[in-house]
Amino acid sequence: DTWALNQRFIMLALNGWQRPYRKIQLGGLTCDSQDYYNAEKHIYQTFLPQLQPARAEAATGQPLYVGFFHTGAYQESLSGYGGIKHCLIPAPQHVILNRAEDGTLTDEVFAPKQAPESMLKILGYTA
Repeated sequence: DTWALNQRFIMLALNGWQRPYRKIQLGGLTCDSQDYYNAEKHIYQTFLPQLQPARAEAATGQPLYVGFFHTGAYQESLSGYGGIKHCLIPAPQHVILNRAEDGTLTDEVFAPKQAPESMLKILGYTA
């Protein structure tokens, strides 16, 4: 969608909002050479919270998590959740966020991320 439709997906840091922000270039895992976000490709600069040193992340257990929203338009429609995706990328964990009546956010795992063993089984490889 980024390449063919020139559509930018909504990308937000899911944690680390209290950290200082930094201009970044973010690349993806697909075989598409246009699978990246930066000002060269898109009109706007891309910013995310700065990463913490690895030892600080290990101590706090808080790596930076980035959410991409409204993705997989063609992938899930072709193979469904848990199928074999383009470039053999596993299905991501699906999380539902809700706002309670008191305003607090709650989260619920709708479906876990796809395990490599599941993908191998679909392809006919069994242990």
